[in-house]
Amino acid sequence: MNFPNYGLIAKEGDLAQLAASQIKHFIFPLKSGQILQTHRGIIAHDDLIGKAWGTKITSHTGGLFYLLQPGLCELISSTKRNTQIMYPKDIGYILLRLNIVPGCKVVEAGTGSGGFTQILAAYVGNEGRVFSFERREEMQNLAKKNIAKLHLEDRVNFIYGDIEAGFGVENCDAVFLDLPNPYDYLDQAKKSLKPGGFFGTLLPTTNQINKLLNSFSRNGFIFVDVCEIFLRFYQSDPEKLRPVDRMVAHTGYLVFARSFLHNE
Repeated sequence: MNFPNYGLIAKEGDLAQLAASQIKHFIFPLKSGQILQTHRGIIAHDDLIGKAWGTKITSHTGGLFYLLQPGLCELISSTKRNTQIMYPKDIGYILLRLNIVPGCKVVEAGTGSGGFTQILAAYVGNEGRVFSFERREEMQNLAKKNIAKLHLEDRVNFIYGDIEAGFGVENCDAVFLDLPNPYDYLDQAKKSLKPGGFFGTLLPTTNQINKLLNSFSRNGFIFVDVCEIFLRFYQSDPEKLRPVDRMVAHTGYLVFARSFLHNE
């Protein structure tokens, strides 16, 4: 499977997205001889291979689809999961605040279903590295499968076990803790970060935030920010443009900090 493919033509092995509407789509690797069965008819992969991205496609029953390249947002939304994964609205801001760029060395704990791991692996590039820690074996196995679907496994080190003894990697550019008690592992994060490195976490309650804030200064972190992100969609109908009836409200509090050289 080719990810990403920046070409203009769909090729065998590419990840393809067949979209029938804004909310109904299918994501799959193109493979000659295979077929896709949908509620709107059957489509042969051979009828997609060689077509230009953005082409209108018709099923055997006349159902209309569009052949598209899936973006990271669609890939995350379709990721197989056993736990709640982070929302794109939070992920985008986290990437900016942690300064995730090609060549970065990043620590993540815990892995969960690997949704955020996929994004980190895509952003660090071939020269970067993601060290992802998880103590639930079944979750780590699922994350490995999700990463393998994008052929990004060469960018990720999956480590099974508890992080009590530390991460075993130094001079990292960023550490992200997706744990209910990140305040218990600030010392481990500090030892893995390079001076001035970026720290981030996501927590659902203010009780957890209070414990974390009280732990930052004595563990060598400065420039702490706490925020929450809301995203509201609108009905994209020019005759009745208005907010949609429902929205995802609170997903979590984001907390960011920087590591400083001396823990005084």
